[in-house]
Amino acid sequence: MSVNIKPLSDRVLVEPAQAETTTASGIIIPDTAKEKPQRGTVVAVGNGKKDHTMTVKIGDTVLYGKYAGTELKLDGKDYLIMREDDILAIV
Repeated sequence: MSVNIKPLSDRVLVEPAQAETTTASGIIIPDTAKEKPQRGTVVAVGNGKKDHTMTVKIGDTVLYGKYAGTELKLDGKDYLIMREDDILAIV
């Protein structure tokens, strides 16, 4: 995954996972009922701050808050750019 965006400071560029289309029991979820994904893959990482080194690295699968980050579209793909503090966990 080569992206021409380099996040600054403690920011991270995340590619959100696709929304679930079916439930575990096989029920199809309509587009109007799909929830915003809270999981994604780190695509690019900033250098961090002077007193803070970055914990996540490119390729990590992470969990983040439902309304975390700023959405952006690049080359037809959706991405989120957020501070590393908005990431809740590495899966």
